[in-house]
Amino acid sequence: MLKGFRQFVFRGNVIDLAVGVVIGAAFGTVVTALVKDLLTPVIAAVAGKPDFSALAFTVNGSKFLIGDFLNAVVAFALVAAAVYFFVVAPMNAITTRLTRDTAVDPTKKTCPECLSTIPAAARRCAFCAVVQA
Repeated sequence: MLKGFRQFVFRGNVIDLAVGVVIGAAFGTVVTALVKDLLTPVIAAVAGKPDFSALAFTVNGSKFLIGDFLNAVVAFALVAAAVYFFVVAPMNAITTRLTRDTAVDPTKKTCPECLSTIPAAARRCAFCAVVQA
């Protein structure tokens, strides 16, 4: 029974998942610090108030704390923007740059004999004269 458990734990997927969770938690802390320490003061400079938790209204004796909700919405928007602009957009640019060179040109094909690039409509290779199928 312990042998099966050991195989399960040391299987690549479980370890990869554990590493991903730990790195995700650390990254979450970094993004939270970025939003709290850098982006929220920008909003405070523009709006004049960094904390909306005091905003509330009362209807028939029931107090609605809309400030806490606004704080959560602003924090979510800032975290989402930070993740997009500092992680997703740069990774998309890097991925595009790396895969651009390997894109297949539909107007070209490779000769199976000499491996040179020839037009897709060619019936004979210009370099080795092999008839193309």
